[in-house]
Formats: sequence, C-alpha cells, structure tokens
Amino acid sequence: MLKSMTGFGTANVESETLTVTVEIKTLNSKFLDIYCRIPRQYSEREIEIRNRVTQQLERGKVELNLSVQPKGQGAGTTIVNRELVSAYFLDLNLTSKELGFDANPTELLSLALQMPNAYQTAVADEGSREQEWELIQQAVAQAIENCDNFRQQEGQLTADKLLSYIEAIRSLLTQVAEQDVHRIPAVRERLEKQVSDLMAADNFDPNRFEQELIYYIEKYDISEEKVRLTNHLDYFTETLESADSNGKKLNFISQEIGREINTVGSKANDATVQRLVVQMKDELEKIKEQTLNIV
Repeated sequence: MLKSMTGFGTANVESETLTVTVEIKTLNSKFLDIYCRIPRQYSEREIEIRNRVTQQLERGKVELNLSVQPKGQGAGTTIVNRELVSAYFLDLNLTSKELGFDANPTELLSLALQMPNAYQTAVADEGSREQEWELIQQAVAQAIENCDNFRQQEGQLTADKLLSYIEAIRSLLTQVAEQDVHRIPAVRERLEKQVSDLMAADNFDPNRFEQELIYYIEKYDISEEKVRLTNHLDYFTETLESADSNGKKLNFISQEIGREINTVGSKANDATVQRLVVQMKDELEKIKEQTLNIV
C-alpha cells in the first residue's frame, strides 16, 4: 500500500505512578532522518527507540518527542535541580546586564526552570525502571502505529491524485493520436515537395536522396513514442496498485514518461500536438511533486 512521508501519531499510556506521552511527526526526506527528544534518564534507551522507528516508518524526517510525568506517589520523586537552576538564573541575569537592562527575577526563574535537566528524578530500583521502560515501549509502539496509519491514509489520497494525473496524460495522448491522422497528410505534402525539388536538381544523388528520405521519415514518425508512452503509463498504474509500490520507483517511471513526451513534442512539428504536449508536461510535473512525498 502506498504511504505518504507526511504523518502524525500520538499515544498516551498511564500507570498508577506514571504518565507516558509520545508524539511523532514525519515529513519529506530523501532518507530516514530520526530526531529524538527524550528525558535524560532514558537516554541509554534511545537506540532501541530508533530501531523501532526504523523498522516501521522506513523513510522520511521523523521527530519523536517522549514525555514521562510521574503522578500520585511517584510525583514526589521529581525535584528541582537547584544547583543547575541557580547557575541558569545567574547566567541569564548576567546576560541581561551585559545587554544593558535589568530583567525581572520572576521571569528569569521561570526561564531557568524551563532549561534542560532543570528537574531531577530519584533513581528507581531495577524492577521499577523495567516497568517504566515497558510502559514507554507500549506508548512508542502505539504512536508509531498511529503515525503509520496516518501515512497510509495520506498515501491513499496521493494515489488517487496520481491516478487522475495519469488518466489525464492518457486522455491527452488519445488526442495526440487523433491529431496525428490530420498531421500526417500535411507532413507528406511537405515531404513530397522537398523530394520533388531534390529530384529536379541537376546534381541529384540517389544515395543522398535515400538518406534524406530515411531522415525525414524518422524525424516525423511518432508511432513508437506513442506505444512506449502508453506502456509507461500502464506500468505506472500497475506499480501504483502493487504491494511493493514506492516513491523512488514511481519517480523513475515518471522520468521515462517525460522522455517520451519530450520526444513526441520534438518530432510532432504540429501546433496542436505541441499544445497537447505542454498539457501532458503540466500533468507530469504534478506527478513528480507527489512522488517526492511517497515513502
């Protein structure tokens, strides 16, 4: 199933002593780029959290925020890190004086309390830490699952858009084929005139005549391009609906579609076909933009 790289998922898990909240946001990225914001006391578990994210989210810029709040009797285990907060306060106060103004002490204290590691949590025993970690794992797993579901929903919307763009190109290609019926007589007329002028020349060279004839036939004929473009459109649709569909593969196919469209435009030598080619290119650009947001 097609998945968007844009996603959001959150989970809230509680026990008698702890409330764990996990929030995950994902955006476009060429590779998997994970940024974790977790409490310092759980920093040794970051690799495990990253591995869980990698297994399911695969690709994109991922921002994970983990919040662990004690409650009930466990709330008393969290205290202010007075020494560090005092250092923050003094540094902020000194900074304000260097900048030429006196800051409000209450505001400075509020800022100091928001700084990293302003609070300390009493060290729990091994059994309690394992219970906390199980709760965190559960919340992380739920948030990842919710984010993945969000991506699938967005992916389905993207797939619908891509199909509409492909069908628009297919419809324009049908119009090109219809115009080609009228284009060919005009091309034939120009070719016959050029051939007549060439044969009437005193220095007529049969070998050169054959070369020129082959050149013009190849220059104006777009039959192969129409067939290849149709095949590429079919392949794009099949890939889009397949289980192993991904953004990189669809982008590669769209590049092949673009090559055939460009060749049709360069060989058509017809104003109507040129306008249709411009419209096809417009639809193709929409496809390329959408494939950049697919996992």
